[in-house]
Amino acid sequence: MKFEVKTHKDDLWKSSFSFILAFAFLSFLVVLYNISIKLGTISRHYEISYLCKLLSIDKSSLNFKRLSKLTDQTTKQKMWDLCREIIK
Repeated sequence: MKFEVKTHKDDLWKSSFSFILAFAFLSFLVVLYNISIKLGTISRHYEISYLCKLLSIDKSSLNFKRLSKLTDQTTKQKMWDLCREIIK
C-alpha cells in the first residue's frame, strides 16, 4: 500500500501560475487594443491627407463627401482651409 501526502506547495504554485497567466493574457489584450487604436488614427490621418491631395486635383462632389465624413467639416471653405494646411 502506498500513501501520498499532498502539500500546499503544489496548490500555491498552480494558483500563482494561473494568476500570472491571466495577467499576461490581459496585458496582451491591452497592448493589442492600443495598437489597433494607434493604427486607426494613423490610417485616418493618411486618408485625410490622400483625399486632400486628390481634391486639389479632382474637385468632385464624391471627394468632398468622403472628406466631410472624415473631418466633420460642413462647408467646402472649411475643407479647403484644412486641405491647404495639410498639403503645405
